[in-house]
Amino acid sequence: MSQIRVNSLTFGYEGSVDNVFENVSFSIDTAWKLGFIGRNGKGKTTFLNLLMGKYQYSGSIDASVCFEYFPYQLTDEQLMQPACTFIENIKHDCEEWRVICELSQLDETAELLYRPFGKLSHGERTKVLLAVLFSGENEFLLIDEPTNHLDMNAREAVKRYLASKSGFILVSHDRDLLDACTDHVLVLNRKSIEVQSGNFSSWWENKQRKDQFSLAENEKHKKEIKKLRQAAKRTSDWADKSERSKIGFDPIKENDRSISTRSFIGAKTKKMQSRVKNIEKRIGREIEEKEGLLSDIERTPELKLVQLLHRSSTLVNVRELSLSYDGLNRDVVSGVSFAVKRGDRIALNGSNGCGKSTLIKVVLAGAGDTERGKGIIQRGLCETVSGLVISYVDQDTSMLKGDISRLCISRGIELSMFCTVLRQLSFERSHFEKDISELSEGQKKKILIAASLLTPAHLYVWDEPLNYIDIYSRMQIEKLLLEYKPSMLFVEHDMCFREKIATDTVEL
Repeated sequence: MSQIRVNSLTFGYEGSVDNVFENVSFSIDTAWKLGFIGRNGKGKTTFLNLLMGKYQYSGSIDASVCFEYFPYQLTDEQLMQPACTFIENIKHDCEEWRVICELSQLDETAELLYRPFGKLSHGERTKVLLAVLFSGENEFLLIDEPTNHLDMNAREAVKRYLASKSGFILVSHDRDLLDACTDHVLVLNRKSIEVQSGNFSSWWENKQRKDQFSLAENEKHKKEIKKLRQAAKRTSDWADKSERSKIGFDPIKENDRSISTRSFIGAKTKKMQSRVKNIEKRIGREIEEKEGLLSDIERTPELKLVQLLHRSSTLVNVRELSLSYDGLNRDVVSGVSFAVKRGDRIALNGSNGCGKSTLIKVVLAGAGDTERGKGIIQRGLCETVSGLVISYVDQDTSMLKGDISRLCISRGIELSMFCTVLRQLSFERSHFEKDISELSEGQKKKILIAASLLTPAHLYVWDEPLNYIDIYSRMQIEKLLLEYKPSMLFVEHDMCFREKIATDTVEL
């Protein structure tokens, strides 16, 4: 057990106006199960890369342990090979027998190591790479979003596995995973960094209490400042009026005054002016105490959704539907039946490869996007009502290229409105000028979601929309969907999100 000490860390990317970290200091223990929480673009992956020594920075990071990063970057050649042939290349001194022992804890056999890696499912790949990661000794492990694209069974296996381990930083936006696997959290707030004991739920409860206290204190200071300013104005007015009356007077109307009264009025005015100065000092102290109270409060503006209302109550009707692909001797979807009615939010749930995305493509093809349905062999019924307009979020972001203005033109979206929604999703202004392909996966997902929200539709079809999306934005989107209650067909492995949003679930 040792400490990792970060002292006065400052780092910014070349050409960037603002630093990612500015004079940051904190300490963490290498025996902790540390959850790493923060908005997209706040610097979580950047910090892991700083620990790995990939960037130059000012300040210091003192650690007596070696760091190992997940996920490993594999070449196209390695994807074609079995994992047993390249594990020593991606992790120094990796021993196969240790990897096999770790795989058994993930409820998998050594057989996975001898199949072409590219042929494995997302869950199987993640399990193999996690087994490689944990096969070493005396390392502090940096685990960056391990459950993206994983189905529920794979997520549960990874959750149980990580809960049995220690000595790692886990970057994740999955609230259920963070609750199950962490005993401390490292949080990148808006203006500060904090380290706290507990899991996500305990931190979130503490944050809500702290935010409420800060808001109440802010209101109290605002009222006190207002009262003090009113008192200062009254006293200042009295002093000015008294000062003006010091010289010159009407002996008939003010027969009780004489020249000698002038010194008395001067002393009285001086006392009033001194009182004004004291009030102004108190105002300064109140303003100083008020400053910073709201600096770490995450403001999540309310999003809006413009829906189209279809005359038909049933939008999609699926009966005994089976789907397969050309050249495939089995069905990927078999005998599925369900209906999407107005106001329904139907979740498609099942393991990776069970045909969720294929089913979505058939629904899109039925609504007019025939390119989506190419190569899919269909038996049974999949009907969509005439004139159905669908707003779609693809799980794949690789097609996003060019600047935001070009995207808006191609999708018929008003640029100013699009930028407004992105800002409401905590999208940095500095990223508006970048090529979309250069953005993080979380930022790309926000672009797809913003485009979908600004596309009026009868039905919203979202395929794993929350991969890489930060926790605050997930809650923001949940609130939007619960308020507007749009008709939806979606796939999402975030259990918290699915349980809150889905009115019904179709198990594949």
